[in-house]
Parts: sequence; C-alpha cells; structure tokens
Amino acid sequence: MKLILTSEVTGLGAPGDIVEVKSGYGRNYLLPRGFAILWTRGGEKQISSIKKARDAREIRDLGTAQEVAGQLKSLKVVLKTKAGDSGRLFGSITTGDVADAVKAAGGPLLDRRRIEIAPAIKSLGSHRVSVKLHPEVSAALDIEVVAA
Repeated sequence: MKLILTSEVTGLGAPGDIVEVKSGYGRNYLLPRGFAILWTRGGEKQISSIKKARDAREIRDLGTAQEVAGQLKSLKVVLKTKAGDSGRLFGSITTGDVADAVKAAGGPLLDRRRIEIAPAIKSLGSHRVSVKLHPEVSAALDIEVVAA
C-alpha cells in the first residue's frame, strides 16, 4: 500500500514522505489516526504544502541545533503540578507540559513531538528528558517537578 505521511512516524518517515507499507498497517493504524493519506496523483500535490509546514517547524542546520542544545543544557526548568502527600502526581507530565515549561523558563520554542519522556514522569523530583533537535543532535534536559 502506497501512502503519503502527514506526520512523523518513528521508524517509517517524516511528513511528506511517500512510503510503501503492508496494507493492514496502513489501513488499521496509519490512516485512522491521521498519520498518512492514500497516495494519489492529486495527493502528490499536497506533498509540497506538507513539506513547507515541516520545514517551518524544523531546526534547519546542525550548527543551530547544537546552539539550541547548549541553551537547553544551561536552562533550569521547573514544572508545578498537583501531587498527593506521598509525592505521587495526579496524572503524569506530558511532552506538551515540558514544551510549555521550557518556553516559560525563557528557553527556545520546542515542538512537543521532538520531546521524548522515556519512563513516564509520575512523581515529584528531578527528571531527565531527551529532546531530538536534529537527526544528529539530541539534547538532555533536566526538569524539576514540584508540587503546586
């Protein structure tokens, strides 16, 4: 099955890429979630607009990515959230929460889809989050989760 990706799918491709996948994967996972659209000649015209939107969001070159990684390394990010008496959170910290906290701390604007929270953050304290800025550059971001 030939599809055009509309959002990034790990291990498959980036928005605007034309990919060939098994029909079950495309029909049952990619299409219903809006990660892809069927490939057609008319759909190929949409690729340019998808790639323009992707280019606007991406960090363009390696030097800029390394500069942003340096900014993130020196940044102190504090997230305030509701927690119980034992230090356990009501819910968990999401990538959107981290992106908003970085922006509020005076850091660069980050795309929440580039932030990776390995084990879910469900407790107060110090945690490390990975941010994939460029295919060759990842930055580690230390965040402090405190009770509100």
